[in-house]
Amino acid sequence: MLNEAAERHPIQENMRTSFLKFCFAICLCFAFGAQNTEAQVDVGDLNGQFGESVNTVYTSIPFLRINPDARSGGMGDVGLATSPDAASMYWNASKLAFIDNDMGMSLTYTPWLKELVNDIYIAYLTGYKKVDDIQSLGVSLRYFSLGDIQFTDINAEPAGQFSPRELAFDVGYARKLGEKFSMGLTLKYAYSNLAKGQNVNGNVIKPATAAAGDISFFYTDDMLIGTSDAQLSVGGAVSNIGNKVSYTETEQKDFIPINLGVGAALELNFDEYNSIMIAADINKLLVPTPAPDSLSTDGTNPRDKAVISGMFGSFNDAPGGGKEEMQELMYSFGLEYWYNKQFAVRVGHYNEHKYKGNRKYMTVGLGLKYNIFGLNFSYIIPTTQNRGTSPLDNTLRFSLLFDFNSEQADS
Repeated sequence: MLNEAAERHPIQENMRTSFLKFCFAICLCFAFGAQNTEAQVDVGDLNGQFGESVNTVYTSIPFLRINPDARSGGMGDVGLATSPDAASMYWNASKLAFIDNDMGMSLTYTPWLKELVNDIYIAYLTGYKKVDDIQSLGVSLRYFSLGDIQFTDINAEPAGQFSPRELAFDVGYARKLGEKFSMGLTLKYAYSNLAKGQNVNGNVIKPATAAAGDISFFYTDDMLIGTSDAQLSVGGAVSNIGNKVSYTETEQKDFIPINLGVGAALELNFDEYNSIMIAADINKLLVPTPAPDSLSTDGTNPRDKAVISGMFGSFNDAPGGGKEEMQELMYSFGLEYWYNKQFAVRVGHYNEHKYKGNRKYMTVGLGLKYNIFGLNFSYIIPTTQNRGTSPLDNTLRFSLLFDFNSEQADS
């Protein structure tokens, strides 16, 4: 895996033990772990037809696709059509147009890849404010710390200490276009500083930066199912539409994780105390599929495409054709039960094809809400059978939430 990742990322070179540890962490973070341990094989090392071998779609600044929210983290990472909350800024900003409270905020802390490195974490701060009955604004800040790294050179001599870090700042706007439909626009700035100032084969490493945006929609409708009140919601978003980036002046630029997601959720209110929501999302990266060796259909490197052509071409550029394109879909399923709108139990499952990353895990979560205060907790349980411990084992997320209605905000 390290050899494969070194071809993709300018800092992942052979800098001996401490730097290899860092490279391994970056590899696993590559698109939230670009591949699981069963899938860490180079395409060229496999025999078989296209669509029947590992061909993971990879990107730069992959932390943009790491879910920072504890509520959705307990539901298999679903969030495109679930009921709106402060974390909607990450999933689908258009949901904020239908949020009940006047304003709110949340703070999430996630110790990341604890089984691999003990000082990596993600912090997520987000908030929203309703402008009026049809408009809302949102803002969020994500910070990803990869701990402290002691670099060494090829002779194992100290080459300085560094604290790799990434962040993203988002501003969103949501507006109702009818009683049941809304759209949202999010603008964001992403910054990735993994080894600034380090010199690798004559190339000086620099931070990568991207300006990007999301376009989203949300539809919700009340109905009756039997004798129970219900609410059906559908949501979707194209996220991280932005420029390609590089970590050096000379390296070829690569795509950031542009993503298309659609989801649906059904909430049933059995009585004033008991309700349940069932939700599902489907996601696909809108970036070119790697062509093994020089076997791209038109003789060019698909990673050289411009952003827009790469997005549209991502639907039919897999070497294995339609079969492989279907393998690139990622599925999330989740269930949330509320008692008296104060106590929640959540469970979910996330599935990615074994040739496209092989991330498969169950999730569980709990939620508490009292007055304006809320607390969410989630836990990942990897289900892929590996030879060793999965780096996703013991992954926890903790969220604090505060929601204010107009009367509370004025008091």
